[in-house]
Amino acid sequence: MAYTADNWPIAAAMLPFPGTGTGGVHANDADSSVWAEAFGEVKDSGFANADLTDSWVRPGDLSRERLAEFKQTAADVGIGLPAISAIRRSVIEEGNWEANLAYSHRTIDAAAELGCEVVSVGLHQAITPEQQQQLWFWTVEGHKDPAGDRESWGNAVVRLRELGRHAAEVGVLLSLEMYEDTYLGTADSSVRLVQDIGLANVGLNPDLGNLVRLHRPVEDWRELVAKTLPYANYWHMKNYYRDEDVARGTYVTMPAPMESGLINYREAFKVALSAGFQGILCTEHYGGDGLSVSASNQEYLRRHVLPKRDGYALGESQVLQGRQQPTAALAKV
Repeated sequence: MAYTADNWPIAAAMLPFPGTGTGGVHANDADSSVWAEAFGEVKDSGFANADLTDSWVRPGDLSRERLAEFKQTAADVGIGLPAISAIRRSVIEEGNWEANLAYSHRTIDAAAELGCEVVSVGLHQAITPEQQQQLWFWTVEGHKDPAGDRESWGNAVVRLRELGRHAAEVGVLLSLEMYEDTYLGTADSSVRLVQDIGLANVGLNPDLGNLVRLHRPVEDWRELVAKTLPYANYWHMKNYYRDEDVARGTYVTMPAPMESGLINYREAFKVALSAGFQGILCTEHYGGDGLSVSASNQEYLRRHVLPKRDGYALGESQVLQGRQQPTAALAKV
């Protein structure tokens, strides 16, 4: 049975919750009541599921006992844990790739323990000091993967394939998050990377917002959708206002609710459905009350974007990319 607007799994990104509390205690070391409070806010906002963005809790760094406590806390609150997003842990980062690779393996194991369906990873690296000084970090260029470097590309393929095989062994999908100036920074490069890895459980997380928000010329979002959705197995969803004055070389963006920004998700999802997409969705938003805007994004998806009834055909790409139906990791919606 294909998903409909009523039961499509949508998770709230935990981006709005800080990794370190007001007392200087990291979320990994916090009392379980701190986790319960965060999950309670997610539930009160209308979500049944959470994406465990590791800028908050790092499941891969929790002991087995604490991981079990974390899982039980979510269950007690009534929040499903279908996904972990491990961010800024590039497996080709010079000087840190070995630690990042080991962390990614631990995260996959933690995902299996928690009953997650998918782990999202990427090739983006830590925000630079200059980016940290900006209101919106993406207005300043950060790290760039070396274009045309065959050795670096090969390392990315081999190490991500290693993670993909591990994920397959424990029954988890691996999703590669698209992000500017990395080997996942354009539609063509992202598709080629997935094809070179060549594993059925490894697909794309076509986070279109990461690309359209740049203050420079970008690929048309329609081209991004057409090329990447056939390979998608998870989807971070957010939107941005974008203004261009090409004659003056001026480009301005800022976060927007999904229904108001540049990307027309109603049209994008039609393409996704035609490609057989049945992946979990995650709504995100930067700035302000990000959780409330993410909740509004979920309402927009269920009201205007997701199919109202079963019956549309699933394409061959669904089988090739290892889409799965919901498991116990997903709370009822």
